[in-house]
Amino acid sequence: MSRTKTADTIENVEFPSFDASKATDQIRAFAEKGVEQSKEAYAKLKTGAEETQKALESTYETAKTVSSELSLKTIAALRANAEAGFSHFEALIGAKSLSEVVELQTAFLRKRVEMTVEQAKDFQAVAAKAAEDVSQPIKTAFEKAVKEIKIA
Repeated sequence: MSRTKTADTIENVEFPSFDASKATDQIRAFAEKGVEQSKEAYAKLKTGAEETQKALESTYETAKTVSSELSLKTIAALRANAEAGFSHFEALIGAKSLSEVVELQTAFLRKRVEMTVEQAKDFQAVAAKAAEDVSQPIKTAFEKAVKEIKIA
């Protein structure tokens, strides 16, 4: 029997052997790495969620405080306006002439405009401070998150 060249070549070719234990070790290592990465991601997510919750709680408390502050300012402005109105009404009742009524009315309107401008400035200052105070915890948490992302 004579052999063909192809048959000789096939006998001389070696096929790589498959070692199942090495494959199992590689799969195990891959799975362990995946579990470790998942644990790290969960820890970061949990920390981020806790920090966000704290920031929101702080924002809520600040908003509540600021709301009370604005309410008190509003009540004080209403009280001042009512007292000024009643005082003006009493002065008008005591007026002796039409010229005195005109003079009282002019003075009252000038004071009302000045008081309104002053109250508007007060409200603007309180509102600006309120906006800053309410947004500060969220702003701080956001800046911290961005900083951590840059580090990672």
